Amino acid sequence: MEEMHPRCAGIDIGKKFAKVCVRTPGVNPHSRRAKERISEVVTTWGSMTNTILALREHLIEQQVTLVLMEATSDYW
Repeated sequence: MEEMHPRCAGIDIGKKFAKVCVRTPGVNPHSRRAKERISEVVTTWGSMTNTILALREHLIEQQVTLVLMEATSDYW
């Protein structure tokens, strides 16, 4: 059985910015399919500590239960 996560986020992490896509239940006004019940919102966040903490609060407000991350650069 495939598990579905109705409130999830994907984060593409770079050195200066992170692009975050949050998917939640709801009507997507940009969808080509009128009956699609998933809303996707993409935002850009900085890499400073206060901005990362703000992102954390944003994900909590959206009731995100799963986050997937991808780094686009080396972090050693």
